Amino acid sequence: MTTKVPARLDRLPWSRWHWMIVVGLGTVWILDGLEVTIIGNLSAQLAKEGSGLAITQAQVAGTAAALYVAGACLGALFFGWLTDRFGRKKMFMITMAVYLVATAATAFSFSAWWFFLFRFLTGFGIGGEYAAINSAIDELIPSRHRGRIDIIINGSYWLGAAGGALLTVPLLDNLPLNIGWRVAFGLGVVLGLAILLVRRHVPESPRWLFIHGRDREAERLVDEVEERIEREEGIPLDEPSRSMTIHQRKSIGFGRIAHTMVARYPKRTVLGLALFIGQAFLYNAVTFGYAQILSTFFGIVTHTGYYFAVIAVGNFLGPLLLGRLFDTVGRIPMISGTYIGSGVLLLGTAWLFDQGVLTAVTLTACWCVVLFFASAGASAAYLTVSEIFPMETRAMAIAFFYAIGTFAGGVSGPLVFANLVKSGRPGDTALAFCIGATLMIIAGLVELFLGVKAEGRGLEDIAQPLSAKQG
Repeated sequence: MTTKVPARLDRLPWSRWHWMIVVGLGTVWILDGLEVTIIGNLSAQLAKEGSGLAITQAQVAGTAAALYVAGACLGALFFGWLTDRFGRKKMFMITMAVYLVATAATAFSFSAWWFFLFRFLTGFGIGGEYAAINSAIDELIPSRHRGRIDIIINGSYWLGAAGGALLTVPLLDNLPLNIGWRVAFGLGVVLGLAILLVRRHVPESPRWLFIHGRDREAERLVDEVEERIEREEGIPLDEPSRSMTIHQRKSIGFGRIAHTMVARYPKRTVLGLALFIGQAFLYNAVTFGYAQILSTFFGIVTHTGYYFAVIAVGNFLGPLLLGRLFDTVGRIPMISGTYIGSGVLLLGTAWLFDQGVLTAVTLTACWCVVLFFASAGASAAYLTVSEIFPMETRAMAIAFFYAIGTFAGGVSGPLVFANLVKSGRPGDTALAFCIGATLMIIAGLVELFLGVKAEGRGLEDIAQPLSAKQG
């Protein structure tokens, strides 16, 4: 079958329909940020007698955090495979439902094992979201806007992080110890339900539909979108000249996927792993452990949310202000620059912390600057693995790199960070900073040598679909 669906989607002007895609799909990262930040800032309170849980701060910031990330890794792989096989829309509805049920159950935790179990299942749902959502967004957003939109959407995680950090303060101050943290998790359920209502109107990816034998449905969907945009904008859309011929198939086997990633694109596979491991160690360690640093070294227990909110603002401003440069200046210089730059700044922060010259305020300011750059780079990691592999393997590629990179950096990060901070020696915490900085710098160097110039190019030009007719 021959189609112009990819070219028709890429030439669309930005419209209210695209904003609906952004709101319906992109806002899930706000939920993830809310989840992770709430648990990090509640760690000291949960460990207090009378919280309703017999649990320590190290278990909350270390064990529970690692289980959340492990669940996200397994969820990404499981739902990533299902997303490529059964479609984007089915999976991003199911994964949101998994998140809602698990988060609600977390709010009713009565023992440590129950808390650990449903933190794992919450991560399982969120991990599935990464694969289903990123693949759908990149396949629905025009190529000239893809970099900026994808990076800003992934960066919106930090809006949730800021909200979660600020919410913990009044909840802990004004509600009983054993109630406040439960209400915090309940707010995540309310936001998730609102997102689920908007998400019902987000369509299946026409690119996925065409390859999987549903070409009439794909053409009809694009026709409807074009008619809507022409009516809203008041201008006719030109018919694109480019087309491609596809051998339609129902599914792609694991063997073909593995061969594509290892044999056909080995350099891109190394690139994806480097970017994900670097950012996963840094972000999971800091996100889950910053409240522990504030309480251990500066005696701040209840109001850690204020400090984390400042860090979260810096994180969101990075993708927001730098995002467009990934489409104009280019992927390689921006990704390598943000990774290496944030690593160097973090090394400087580690030295200042070890010298004992930083206060809670100045340490937070340093992290805010470091993560301004790191956040844009980390968001670009998701963009990179989503656009440099063929369409049939897109969700599985996202899941694979997220799972491997996050398991290597995201599980080890919180555990290493929590144990080093627990010693109470500044040198140990500075060492944790240096490990994260080194991994970010290495990833930036890998991008410099192996990066792909994907800015402004259609997904099918960056990586030809496996189903495309050759020659």
